[in-house]
Amino acid sequence: MRKKQKVFQAFTMVIQFGLNMIVPIVMCTLFGVWIGEKIHMPAITVLLFLMGSLAGFRNIFMMAKKIYQDDHKKDAKKSE
Repeated sequence: MRKKQKVFQAFTMVIQFGLNMIVPIVMCTLFGVWIGEKIHMPAITVLLFLMGSLAGFRNIFMMAKKIYQDDHKKDAKKSE
């Protein structure tokens, strides 16, 4: 039972990483397409795509940092 729970937690984490990356990229890209059509400047889509990518990487970094810190705290408590 414990092994299945670990697998489920890992699967959930992979899904979270994917969503944290995909959502900002898609939203910024769609917004860039919409704005680009409104102001007749489609190159803004590329800029907003890059901005979404950076936001996604930041989200993943913050999530990984929090997970690492939580694991580090658990290990420190176990060793006491």
